Parts: sequence; structure tokens; C-alpha cells
Amino acid sequence: MYNCGKIAIIGGGSWATAIAKIVVGHTHHIGWYMRREDRIDDFKRLGHNPAYLMSAHFNVDEIAFFSDINKIAQNYDTLVFVTPSPYLKNHLKKLKTGLRDKFIVTAIKGIVPDENLVCSEYFHQVYDVPYDNLACIGGPSHAEEVALERLSYLTVGCSDKDKALSFADILTSDFIKTKTSSDVIGIEYSSVLKNVYAIAAGICNGLKYGDNFQAVLVANAVQEMNRFLTAVHPIDRNIYDSVYLGDLLVTGYSNFSRNRTFGTMIGKGYSVKSAQIEMEMIAEGFFGTKCMKEINRHMHVNMPILDAVYNILYERINPQIEIKLLTDSFR
Repeated sequence: MYNCGKIAIIGGGSWATAIAKIVVGHTHHIGWYMRREDRIDDFKRLGHNPAYLMSAHFNVDEIAFFSDINKIAQNYDTLVFVTPSPYLKNHLKKLKTGLRDKFIVTAIKGIVPDENLVCSEYFHQVYDVPYDNLACIGGPSHAEEVALERLSYLTVGCSDKDKALSFADILTSDFIKTKTSSDVIGIEYSSVLKNVYAIAAGICNGLKYGDNFQAVLVANAVQEMNRFLTAVHPIDRNIYDSVYLGDLLVTGYSNFSRNRTFGTMIGKGYSVKSAQIEMEMIAEGFFGTKCMKEINRHMHVNMPILDAVYNILYERINPQIEIKLLTDSFR
């Protein structure tokens, strides 16, 4: 089986913290890149992330912290990127070390803005990382529940099955079950789209639509997702697998969902800016909506839910009017 070697986490948010907790439990040592030195100092002093998932405690002797991404890239074999997609390029701009021979795992549920590429495509095209060295983590996986050690199911996608199995083994525990897939592109796009659909679900919640309509919205969303995935990467996949449908359901329905929360605020009448300020956390679906709209201008897939969310967020169309038009297209 492939040896993942020394593993490092890149990112300091809640999902990065949850993944670090899983990996430390398996390997007993990780590297961890956080941009801010003050956060690292507080983490070492407190034994937990000072800003996210503060109930998740660590033995800091098992962690080598770095604020220099180059030291991480030089000293570790497997790099797990868990940064918000809008910030990925800025982190990587500081990189002077090549990534071609590294095993890159992305747990970023977003698209690289301006490039309109999912993360595996970005690492391949810009950093020359072979697809066999690129993996992703997908599935219904709220960081808060993982940190609480509630049973969760994750899928590791990689075109190299041996590498996928090896990293899946590292994630597997009493509360994490894993499976593997070769559908990296499909998993990455579905993880972007489910955030868009969660914003739609939140908007409808804010507008006081009920559970009956939410079920119809999600049923139409999974069909829309399937149409796009079939167009962008036509392989044999089961859209009802947990990595696709399951991730959509948890993000669309859960109170932990930032994107649903953001959408609810928009539905209640908040402006985009005021909702972002009040949340203090990134709703990746806001950026993902614009990227997906631009990508679909070339793909020409029928995506009425994406179009509706884009019109509300970027064209400032009244949510009540836009959702009413959307309801007329559903069956």
C-alpha cells in the first residue's frame, strides 16, 4: 500500500481543525501551517484552536506548527489543503518549493476564483502536479460533528486507487467511515454546487417556504447537479451516493451550514454585505455561485436554481420575485 509519509495540514479554520484531529489520532504527529503567528502562540498555550472548534483539544507536542508555508512544503510528503477557496491563491503565492512530487489532498469545497477551476485542476495546471498525486475529501461532513466524534462518512477521491485507500485508512476511526472513488472532478464540483443549493434552501427558509417545498427544491437540485456533472465529466457515477446527495442534504438542511444560514439572512431581507459582516465566517457558496455561473456560460446546462441564486446575490433581484419564478419551473 502507498505510504503517505509525513502529513501536514494547511489552513486554520474549523474543517482544518477537524481533519487535524482525525489525522493526529492516527499518525501521532502532523505539521500544521497557520498564517498568523498569534494564533499559533495561543494554540500552543491553550491546547486548542483559539478561534474554531475550541472544544477539540490537542496534545500540542504532537504538532509542529509553521507560519511559513515553504517549511511545510519542504518537510512534509502529504499536504492537506483546507483553506477557503478565495484565499488559496494568496497562500500559494508565497510558495517557492515545487509541489510536483507531493501528494496533494484538497478538502476545499470551493472553486479557485478568477481561474474558475476546481482545486485539482488548479494544482495540475498551475503547479504541474500529476493527477495521480491529487486527491480530495468529500461527503457530508460538518466540522462541528466530526470534532464531537459523531459518526460521519467521508469519501477520498483519487485516480490512483492505492493512494486513495492509503489516505482513507488514515481517516478511518471509530467515528469516521471511509470509501474511495476515482471521480475527483465530480466530487469537487458537487461540493461547490451543494453550497449554492444550500444558499437557495436558506433563502426559501428566510422567505417562510415550508418543508414540503424544501423537499421539492432539493429533489430538483440533485437533478440539476447530475445534469452538470454528466456534462462536465461524463463517467458512470451514482448521484445518490453520500458524497453527492448526502453532502447536498446535510448542507441544505443543517443548522451548522454556513451557506444555509447565509441564504436565510438574504431571504429575510439582509443585503449580501450585511449578511457577510454579521456571519463573520465565509459562506463558500457566495463565491461558488459566481464561478459556476461563469463556467456554465460555456457548458449551457439547464440550471435554474443556480441562475436564481446568482440573480439574487449578484444582480440584486428581489428574492421573493426570483424564487416565485423558480417555483413555477418545478414539478
